[in-house]
Amino acid sequence: MKKFALTALILWIGINSVAAQNSAKAKSLLDEVYNKVGSYKNLYIDFKFELVNKDAGVNQETKGNVTIEGDKYALNYIGVFKMFDGHKIYTIVPDNEEVTIENKGADDASTITPSKMLTFYKDGYTYKWKETKKIKGRDIQIIELTPISSKAEVSNILLGIDTQTKHIYNVVENGKNSTSTIITVNSMKTDQPLPKNTFVFNREKYKKLGYYISE
Repeated sequence: MKKFALTALILWIGINSVAAQNSAKAKSLLDEVYNKVGSYKNLYIDFKFELVNKDAGVNQETKGNVTIEGDKYALNYIGVFKMFDGHKIYTIVPDNEEVTIENKGADDASTITPSKMLTFYKDGYTYKWKETKKIKGRDIQIIELTPISSKAEVSNILLGIDTQTKHIYNVVENGKNSTSTIITVNSMKTDQPLPKNTFVFNREKYKKLGYYISE
């Protein structure tokens, strides 16, 4: 009986040691990605967004793009233009001829910005090193992130990382409601010369167009 208990203890220590090494390796790669993203002055990302729920027969796909500089961003997505100038969020909906202005700072807990979406994995998750996939000739390492909080609506997140560029290739978020959202980076440009008005809201322009401005 003592021999069995000792064997079980050795196995338990071994399993936990491998798990710890696995987690440390995953975190090390994530740190490389985080530092790489943080080294750029600005980013332009063209992406594909998918919403999937097999139980409900939902499979929607759309495209978008975003320009990011620090906390500022300009996002084009599903026919809506959304911009954060460092102080306010501007949501412009051409179909409704409406502009909504919100006073929210970049550090507002309720504000999820595209810049945070690139570095959200830094805190609040445990990490697991998964398989490496060959996608379009690129080695994509999968890291599984599991929320530490039991109240999280997300079951897990699979982060695909290009092992050569250390850039994020895709993000697969699996919800507890059987819905998955997938963001795939089609292309990325870094440190581009940006026009001075990239993150400037032109109020007069939209007034002349007859847009309703709500703030």
